[in-house]
Amino acid sequence: MANQPKIIIIDDEEVVLDSCTQILAGSNYEIAVAPEGKLGLELVHQINPDLVFIDLKMPGLSGMQVLENINELDATIVTVVITGFATVNSAVEAMKKGAYDFLPKPFTPDEFRMITRRALERRKLMLETIALRREKELLRENFSAIVSHELKSPLSAIQQNLYALDRELGNSLTVTQKARLDRMKARIDDLIKLITSWLRVLSVDIGKIRESFTLLQVSPMIAKAVESVEPHAIRKDIQIITAIDETLSPIEGDEISFVEALVNIFDNAVKYSYVGSNVCIHAQEKGRNIEIAIADTGVGIAKEELPYLFNDFYRGKSGQTVEGSHGLGLTITRRIIESHNGTISVVSEPGKGTTITICIPTIVQQNS
Repeated sequence: MANQPKIIIIDDEEVVLDSCTQILAGSNYEIAVAPEGKLGLELVHQINPDLVFIDLKMPGLSGMQVLENINELDATIVTVVITGFATVNSAVEAMKKGAYDFLPKPFTPDEFRMITRRALERRKLMLETIALRREKELLRENFSAIVSHELKSPLSAIQQNLYALDRELGNSLTVTQKARLDRMKARIDDLIKLITSWLRVLSVDIGKIRESFTLLQVSPMIAKAVESVEPHAIRKDIQIITAIDETLSPIEGDEISFVEALVNIFDNAVKYSYVGSNVCIHAQEKGRNIEIAIADTGVGIAKEELPYLFNDFYRGKSGQTVEGSHGLGLTITRRIIESHNGTISVVSEPGKGTTITICIPTIVQQNS
């Protein structure tokens, strides 16, 4: 049957091969056995199994070598090590090489059946996760194409025609007509900005960001981000105060995307701060990480909202009454920070402000 789980048992003891086969007899499994590692690997290539039991102590190719080869071939194949020489060290070593579990000899039929069921369930979950990830990527690609071609293109055409009409008819329009045209232009501008934000979320590819990693200094990137949001801060009479350790170690990253992440956070701090208040940016090295903390004394975020802050399209209730937002900036920021092997966290209290902290490993940590 095509849906039968495929199991390979590799062991140099014939009695073990026979007993394991008998224990699983009558179950809906396709079972193959091999008396040594080389033949076992040939079977793995031939039948693409779901589960492989491997004896550690075998003549010729060792169980550890078989384990490594299988993991390199297909990391979704679940491997379980069985041996009569079980030690903590051998178990840990097997796990490091990709083994799912460790079964010491002698084992009972029930123990063998149980670990078989658990291992096959593990394989099923791994394959389902991969399938869901692929489906998600396809949906993202399709949605991106739809948004770009079916929405953005016609709206951009409308926008250009509205600007042309404004130029051609500007002197002949009444005040009411001019106001109506300005409202239409503003709404179209808002829609195009929203669609551009959607596309930016869809286009944040962690793999591609990492391809352009270079050695970076944090201080100049903070300065660039501050310069970008300064006009917004000036309009609200908000002072941006920076305290940056000038001896910070370099990080490995992509400057354009990292500055974008900082701008998103700095701009949010200004956006949700009260007029005339301060936004404080503090950067220091802690251990082998660089910690960038952005603190405001603004409207704050309710405790129950914090777990959702970095989710797609999420907008906090407290922030909706302050300034408009599509709820995408922090989603983009989270993905960019994660692509730099960093973390982002938030603490906040309604009415007292919010502090967002970015933690990025330095070159020293990444190479250690």
